[in-house]
Amino acid sequence: MDFDTRYKQYLAIIEEWLEDVIPPEGLSDKEFPEKTIYEAMRYSLMSGGKRIRPVLSLAVCNMLNGDEKEVIPYAGAIELIHTYSLIHDDLPCMDNDDYRRGKLTNHKVFGYATAILAGDGLLNLAFEIMLRETMKVDDKTFSRLKTAYMISVSSGIKGMIGGQVIDMESEKTEISYDLLCQMHRKKTGALIRASVLAPALLLNAGKDIVEKLEIYAENIGIAFQIKDDILDYEGDSEIIGKSTGSDTANNKSTFVSILGIEKAKELLKTSVKNAVNALDGMGNNEFLTQIAFFISERNK
Repeated sequence: MDFDTRYKQYLAIIEEWLEDVIPPEGLSDKEFPEKTIYEAMRYSLMSGGKRIRPVLSLAVCNMLNGDEKEVIPYAGAIELIHTYSLIHDDLPCMDNDDYRRGKLTNHKVFGYATAILAGDGLLNLAFEIMLRETMKVDDKTFSRLKTAYMISVSSGIKGMIGGQVIDMESEKTEISYDLLCQMHRKKTGALIRASVLAPALLLNAGKDIVEKLEIYAENIGIAFQIKDDILDYEGDSEIIGKSTGSDTANNKSTFVSILGIEKAKELLKTSVKNAVNALDGMGNNEFLTQIAFFISERNK
């Protein structure tokens, strides 16, 4: 099966699952007086996107011959967490963006307060889903707990939120290359790492497999951010679905601003190569190999 076909299959599984976790449109005011929050959550969650993170989880599950039904609640929870972070990132007090995925950002449609609550709602829903899974008592209960804990750490102050703090405090300041890498290992890389490792923990993969997947995840996480920085520098805003040049306008340090565009592109190639090499010796790794190149070659 070719890459595009497999990717579309994974997307279909993910979209179907996501459709079921938020109440549908057209709720009655009488039955759901809080329906605005559902509308705001759905607006951002179902606005498209590459779904890279849950796709990675399903791909690793497939590589390890696991059951997708065991993995999808955690893969979906990570996508909920990612979407909440985007809603909050777009707020005026953060990155102040008007468009996301070609649509007006959440706060432009629903207002600042509702956008904040929509992000909060998605984050809380993610943990509701993971905790519900851990309540299943069988021989995999501890694996589910480990997975939920790992995702929690990845999305918290030791992971994504910590990276966001470094990012905000680094505006209008030239930071070192080492700090830039540390920031993005947390801000972007932590949830990507969680997406790759979640199936391995759930399926009790061996230590050698987990170590290889960690190297793979770290490198595609860096590759993803480098590509984002390159697209912000030279991408087409019509294709990307949001304004470009915002990093420069906000005086943010990026891989492009620190290394220059050519060296950033070289580092992107090296990161992809390192990710692919980490999969050596692992069977059924074709899709994970292809997605590493997809991350580096995407135009949005």
